[in-house]
Amino acid sequence: MFDLDHTLVSSPLDLAAMAVEMRAYIEGCRGPLPAREDRYRVGELVRWCRDHAPDISKPVWDIALEHERRAVEAAWLEPGAREALAGARAAGFATALWTNNAREVTQVALDRFALADALDLVVTRDEMAEMKPSADGWRVIAARFASVRDAVVVGDSWVDGLAAAAAGIPFVAYRPREADLARWKITPIARIDDLTALPAWLRQHANGSDGSPLGGAGGSSGRSPLR
Repeated sequence: MFDLDHTLVSSPLDLAAMAVEMRAYIEGCRGPLPAREDRYRVGELVRWCRDHAPDISKPVWDIALEHERRAVEAAWLEPGAREALAGARAAGFATALWTNNAREVTQVALDRFALADALDLVVTRDEMAEMKPSADGWRVIAARFASVRDAVVVGDSWVDGLAAAAAGIPFVAYRPREADLARWKITPIARIDDLTALPAWLRQHANGSDGSPLGGAGGSSGRSPLR
């Protein structure tokens, strides 16, 4: 399972700026949110609207969508993305996308970079009841692949790591921010700086050995690959 933003595709999407605009809109409609030292994140603001002001959820989501639309226009393909997808399949794994982006924007990116045919399933926030770091996307994916025997999450952020942990699935961190991993107490099974190295690691993982040139850590799964 691959994340999209800053894993397969990168863009200038600024989640902090998105959250600031969303918060300003919410507070303009409902008054100040409770003060706190840490900033409010997008997922937290979405949940606040759902629980306390569902009538303004749509315009808050519209703010997020507009940020995503602008960012995808300037997106670029991450080096090695196509090789990682093709190599994962060659290693015996089905491939799924698990992203918090909207389906509309995700499809734009997949079409522009010709990635759709390399994916067996695409799960966006439109198909999930809860975005990452919830594991709800895994529920959708597992329902599609009824005979899953092994799975791996590949992503760049702590959100991906927490979602993987919530689903009980190993996490491969792609160019992660180490401070974020430490803050959220995330221990990846492997870290990679080059997506083209992923297929070799997947083959070793499927064979019950996680020692690899990726610098992976953690015990072997002893399980068979997805297919």
